[in-house]
Formats: sequence, structure tokens, C-alpha cells
Amino acid sequence: MSAPIAVIDFETTGMTPAQGARATEVAIVLLQDGQVVDRFASLMQTGVRIAPFITRLTGITNAMVAAAPPAAAVMQEAARFVGPAPLVAHNAAFDRKFWQSELHHAGLPAPQPFACTVLLARRLYPDAPSHKLGALIDHLGLPRAGRAHRALADAEMAAALLARMQHDLQQRYGLPWPSHALLQRLQACKRTALDQMLASAWAL
Repeated sequence: MSAPIAVIDFETTGMTPAQGARATEVAIVLLQDGQVVDRFASLMQTGVRIAPFITRLTGITNAMVAAAPPAAAVMQEAARFVGPAPLVAHNAAFDRKFWQSELHHAGLPAPQPFACTVLLARRLYPDAPSHKLGALIDHLGLPRAGRAHRALADAEMAAALLARMQHDLQQRYGLPWPSHALLQRLQACKRTALDQMLASAWAL
């Protein structure tokens, strides 16, 4: 049995914590051997106002987050849920910033390594018409899960995409179930060097 991987998604008030944006919702789907074994999701209250265009995109309103638990309490629970599991996100550069920032606000460390399904998809599915999450889900014939731009629906779809990637890697290259460490190596590998790198992947 492989180690669990936590697939995470945030909804937020803006693009980056460096510009004062905060999270409004977090969802985490725990995968083990390609199967969902647990889920966590919560709105969170930070006191930062949600702009109307964000509400139109996500459906999350200021009233919804005003009634939500404080962000620090949500992040404490999220950190306990993830535990030592490494993280994966679709466009991980975005979610990693908010994971680290919100944990910092809660006074907690953020040591987890991230892998990115966008980077992985560019290497595994170069012929996909787009590497956006919804487009990849449709391209691979995977089921959509709820409303896009809500954290749990997006985390569920990213988890399904990750499981499909792990399955395809296993089938194409005769690998054991791909580990998070292999995924990190793969996302940093040039597409032209993919076969050579995976030929040595049995070592991971």
C-alpha cells in the first residue's frame, strides 16, 4: 500500500497573499493507491471582504464567510487532517502560497512538499487542448464533480486527475504505483527526457 497524498484546493479573495488576499474556502481530498479515503472541506472567516466578481466566480458570499469558523481554527484542523502527507494541487504555485500563508497566520509550520497536476499534465498529455482542470477532466473522460471554483469540487476533480495520471504512468512504463517523490521528479523533467527519467523510476 502506498503512502497517502493530500490533494488540496483553495478559493480566495484574490490572486496572491502578497497583495493581501486571503482564503475563503479550503478542501482536501486524501488519496491512497488512487482511491479517495477521506475528505475535508470548510469555508473560513478572515475578515477580508470578497469582491463582487469573486462572488460571481465562486458563489461564495460575504455572508457565507461571516458565518464560517475563523481561518486559524480551520487551518489547525486542515493541518491535522493532512498530517505528514505530501500535497498535490492543480496549479500548485497558487495553492502552495495560500497553504503556507494561512498556516503562518495560524502560527503553524507548512513543511509539506507540493506536486502540481498542471506541470504533470503538460508532460503526460501534451496533446490535450488545454491544461486547465475542467478541460483535462473532459479530455480524459473523467466525471465532473459539482460546481467549478468551489474548493471541494475542484479538489475532487484534481484528485481524480491525479489518480488517472498515476494509473497511466503505471500502465505506460510498467512502474509500481507512482509515489509523490516520483511525481515531483517528473514535473521538473523536460518532456524529451521523460522516458529516460522514468526508466530509473523503480528506484523510488
